[in-house]
Amino acid sequence: MIARVLWSFLLLACALTTHAATLEQGLEQLKSKDFSHIEQGIATIAASGDDNAELILNLLLNGEIYRHKKSNELVTIQGKEDKQLIIVNLFDDSGDSAQTVSKRKIKKVRINNKLRASLKSAIASLKLNSNDPVLRLEAVNQLIGKLNPVLYQTLLERQQTESDDRVKSLIDVALAVTDLNSQDSDKASQINAIELLSESLQPAARNALQQFVDETDNASLKFKANKGLRSIDERRKWAGHAETLFFGLSLGSVLVLAAIGLAITFGVMGVINMAHGELIMLGAYTTYVVQLLMPNNIALSILVSIPAAFLVSAIAGIMIERGVIRFLYGRPLETLLATFGISLILQQAVRSVFSPLNRSVATPEFMSGVIEINPVLSLTLNRLYIIAFCLIVFALLFMLLRYTRLGIEVRAVAQNRAMARAMGVRSEWVDAMTFGLGSGIAGVAGVALSQLTNVGPNLGQAYIIDSFMVVVFGGVGNLWGTLVAGLSLGVANKIMEPWAGAVLAKILVLVFIILFIQKRPRGLFPQKGRSAEG
Repeated sequence: MIARVLWSFLLLACALTTHAATLEQGLEQLKSKDFSHIEQGIATIAASGDDNAELILNLLLNGEIYRHKKSNELVTIQGKEDKQLIIVNLFDDSGDSAQTVSKRKIKKVRINNKLRASLKSAIASLKLNSNDPVLRLEAVNQLIGKLNPVLYQTLLERQQTESDDRVKSLIDVALAVTDLNSQDSDKASQINAIELLSESLQPAARNALQQFVDETDNASLKFKANKGLRSIDERRKWAGHAETLFFGLSLGSVLVLAAIGLAITFGVMGVINMAHGELIMLGAYTTYVVQLLMPNNIALSILVSIPAAFLVSAIAGIMIERGVIRFLYGRPLETLLATFGISLILQQAVRSVFSPLNRSVATPEFMSGVIEINPVLSLTLNRLYIIAFCLIVFALLFMLLRYTRLGIEVRAVAQNRAMARAMGVRSEWVDAMTFGLGSGIAGVAGVALSQLTNVGPNLGQAYIIDSFMVVVFGGVGNLWGTLVAGLSLGVANKIMEPWAGAVLAKILVLVFIILFIQKRPRGLFPQKGRSAEG
């Protein structure tokens, strides 16, 4: 038993010594001025199995390895001091070998394009053994179309043990690309490669098929490759449609959030509030201020910003209603002019406090990144969260108006103000609370917009006209109409933008709404009640 343990230790010591010797041999070859010797050194280092092999190859690729002319040692630059360079030997973590030299005392280990390609392949082959599937995926991507027989065999062996489906699928593509383009491949192998690549949406698969079509003289293989290209293009087209729909829904969600508060105030009170965009702006600036107060917890700051923005905008809305609007009921033109003046005051106030410059609001980590459906279709998380946020706000507002006393009184005043007052409803209180509720939701919309664009004094002006279009198209005062209209207009905008442009798309949507209102003056979902009918 003791002899077996000693033998195991001896084998391990021999293996470690071999790896060290192999690494040292590779480093010695890097000192040569001959590119062929450096290429051999790269292969030796990559095959050494040493933990530092990837680090050395990356340093060489980035041009950070130098040869000391006097001692012939390999060094890296650690810093500068009085126009002198501070250099240390490779793998010197302690800095004991640090010395100050002039730039003329060292010479960079130079590489050419061929060596850069060899380095990238060698680094990729080392990453194939990483525990991180993202690194393995990156490694296979770098190897596609650059497989030599050794790397081909390495990928073939890796394919048998790979546990991640995405990496395994990409390995299949890499092997198929080599089989398709290799002069040693027979017709059966090329047919199998074409069939496999035709099923893949990886850009490398389509590129390989297109290159094969351009170069091959075999009519039957060219026909199969062209058929595969048409299949890929068809699926890419549908993926593009899905992406357009997603972007349209995200834009529509923003429009719904911006318009839903306006739908309440406009529908219940008949007030054309031109300061609604500035209430959205206040919500966005509230998000910015909360992040300034919580710089070390961005994720929590976004959650805190939602109720904070609601309260700030709601209080501002109630002050506007109590201070100005309640004296102008029944005079819509004067209400429009008064709220337009208020919007200018709010914009100037923000410029005075925060300056005219745009402010950037950080996106929390959980909202960053994408969800990859397939290689040509990815959904950004921040837009996905905004769609979900829009639906949550809509559901909460719907339940508030449907199942609470305030909601019942709001609907009563909207349907017949005189009858509601006769039944004991305090319409003035309902007006103030309704305006505050609509303004608060505008503030919440500002929180969402802060994750898509910079926060500035003119933020709300970009959405006020769109908000009115959504409200009128959906039906004044109807929540379902606002939801359907907002999402529909968002999708319509994104569908038309690729061929009409952003500005012309908005014009076409406006023309459509004008024509639609000529046929249905009360919108998609007309408000019910005697006041509405009158």
